[in-house]
Amino acid sequence: MIPSSPSPLPVDAAQLAAIAAGRHHAPHSVLGPHVHNGTVTVRVLRPLADEVVVVTADGEHPAEHEQDGVWRVVLPVDEVPDYRLRVRYGDEVTRSDDPYRFLPTLGELDLHLVQEGRHETLWTVLGANLRTFPSVLGEVHGTAFAVWAPNARAVRVVGDHNHWQGAAHAMRSLGGSGVWELFVPGVGAGTRYKFEILAQDGSWRQKADPMAKSAEVPPATASVVVASEHVWQDDAWMARRAQSDPHTGPMSVYEVHVGSWRPGLGYRQLAEQLTAYVVEQGFTHVELMPIAEHPYGPSWGYQVTGYYAPSSRFGHPDDLRFLIDSLHAAGVGVILDWVPAHFPKDEWALARFDGTPLYEDPDPLRGEHPDWGTYVFNFGRAEVRNFLVANATYWLEEFHVDGLRVDAVASMLYLDYSRKPGQWRPNVQGGREHLEAITFLQEANATAYRRNPGIVMIAEESTSWPGVTAPTSAGGLGFGLKWNMGWMNDTLRYLATDPIHRRYHHHEVTFSMVYAYSEQFMLPLSHDEVVHGKGSLLRKMPGGEWQQFAGLRGLLAYQWAHPGKQLLFMGCEIGQGTEWDDGSGVEWYLLDHAPHRGVQSLVRDLNSVYRAEGALWERDFDPAAFTWLDSDAADANIIAFLRRGTDGQDVAVVVNFADTVHEGWRLPLPTAGTWTEILNTDASAYGGSGVGNLGGVTAEDQPWKGQRFSVPLRVPPLGAIYLRHEG
Repeated sequence: MIPSSPSPLPVDAAQLAAIAAGRHHAPHSVLGPHVHNGTVTVRVLRPLADEVVVVTADGEHPAEHEQDGVWRVVLPVDEVPDYRLRVRYGDEVTRSDDPYRFLPTLGELDLHLVQEGRHETLWTVLGANLRTFPSVLGEVHGTAFAVWAPNARAVRVVGDHNHWQGAAHAMRSLGGSGVWELFVPGVGAGTRYKFEILAQDGSWRQKADPMAKSAEVPPATASVVVASEHVWQDDAWMARRAQSDPHTGPMSVYEVHVGSWRPGLGYRQLAEQLTAYVVEQGFTHVELMPIAEHPYGPSWGYQVTGYYAPSSRFGHPDDLRFLIDSLHAAGVGVILDWVPAHFPKDEWALARFDGTPLYEDPDPLRGEHPDWGTYVFNFGRAEVRNFLVANATYWLEEFHVDGLRVDAVASMLYLDYSRKPGQWRPNVQGGREHLEAITFLQEANATAYRRNPGIVMIAEESTSWPGVTAPTSAGGLGFGLKWNMGWMNDTLRYLATDPIHRRYHHHEVTFSMVYAYSEQFMLPLSHDEVVHGKGSLLRKMPGGEWQQFAGLRGLLAYQWAHPGKQLLFMGCEIGQGTEWDDGSGVEWYLLDHAPHRGVQSLVRDLNSVYRAEGALWERDFDPAAFTWLDSDAADANIIAFLRRGTDGQDVAVVVNFADTVHEGWRLPLPTAGTWTEILNTDASAYGGSGVGNLGGVTAEDQPWKGQRFSVPLRVPPLGAIYLRHEG
């Protein structure tokens, strides 16, 4: 029976004041509908309103002002009905739904997984996610907001939907999970928002959403609610990917800085122009330097503030999906740079998120990076580790990325990285290894490979840390590939030496094979080698113009033939003369000049030969597939080696690092018969002098340097030749 004069659910004045100020930790306990004594009390916060009416399917129910903008009404029903609000401000009338009538959008399992640090699709429950709910009065469309801020006293959503005044959209704390949640009806795609957090010290701070899927174009910093309408067209690609092993396939990677490949292009323009160029040049993969949102363009994306948001400088997240879809349609894989090693101190982003060191390590000897002036993640905290592991999964699954290249792995592995004595604290075992970071990397790799067969995880790791590409089951870090920084440094240092002196440094160009099979390597000639005064690859070569171009062509052929996958930074494939400038982009006008077109043509042919010759990639990590033919020709500045494919097909490679022709230089060979010259970097088509072997040679029955056969060659100056056995 309904009381004749139903009384409202009582709430004391202090709680109402907290509600009005938007600092109540559990606003749903006061606002919204509450069953009480056989009736339903509805309270809403509408400051400055002149009239509030609760509208149900059965009629209209005027509310009375209670305190500080809180209005209440008692509905004469014993179950919560569907209702809407009609609010009048002077002559203006608004109709809306009530955020406080909805149940939490995170379930108990979600909260358990968040606390355990095991929610592998974290982005589906935290951040801003569009939701639709059925109801008697019609479907309700809105956005579910959720954020992890365990040390906050209160959290509210501010944005376009409430004129950046958050008191009316205070979030509720979901117990010990540290998660705050609120579903806001009527908030749709394109709405800008932030979280307003009340810290323990009583200060309010506005923070961008750590899980935002989009953000404003910098320097603006608000997060943006986003809807994806992209329909993927790469089902066949994804099916093949799941059945393939990229570690044993061909991998020739073109590294691209999206903002300066051709300045001014967005994701959709790149989908046409970059795709066409990469296909023409024959690369198997594109590696995009970091495109997660970052406030400072010249950081090249390595100072991330929005880990789940593709940079809006180049378009909508669906535009990035379109770019990746287009590359897949053209048969090109996509690798993305990922930066879990550190994050910037911008006060509106992750730093001191809830007023405490939350995402960053609270220990000042572990939580700050001295080189970059950034914070280091607290890898030992379950929720932080979950944030990063799920982020890797997010890019692989939501954007169909085929691999992640993990930046600055060494900085995570060592507690004393770039730190002097007294500036770091040993681990619990007394060592310098960052045990929690190691566990994080193992989990990230294992999760990525388990959920997404056919992808590749690549480490930029610059030390001799053992087992970077060993499986986690064997105590390794679990990466698929590791950048071979030793090969890169030794090779470039050797090539910077004048050819007349190279005989004294011959070991620098042969040493890589001593450890070539200790890991699964990728050979990088990346952006890091052509910036900050290091000069372009072309200008690293000594001598005059012809020596520099010939040296560059020889370097590239050597890279493509050496065991391991390879990566080349944009601009290097045309022999750019100046170092990379992110403000001006690749100097495409150089292709008006024959020497630069020659380098470009060589790279195109290198990729063609590479793809066609399984010997150059099928057994990259099998020492039995590599044989030195001559590693001791220091006086001639020559190295020669053999690559063997799974079918026994042999390709012999001769590289001459001297700037003179070697006539009749005898090459030892394991097999008789014809050896076809399938590539010669000195060919006139590449701008060379045309020194070669008339298309091929025939091995003579003359033992030489441990091989049964041999052949005299004309070896071009600063050149490389590939010879395929036609047995």
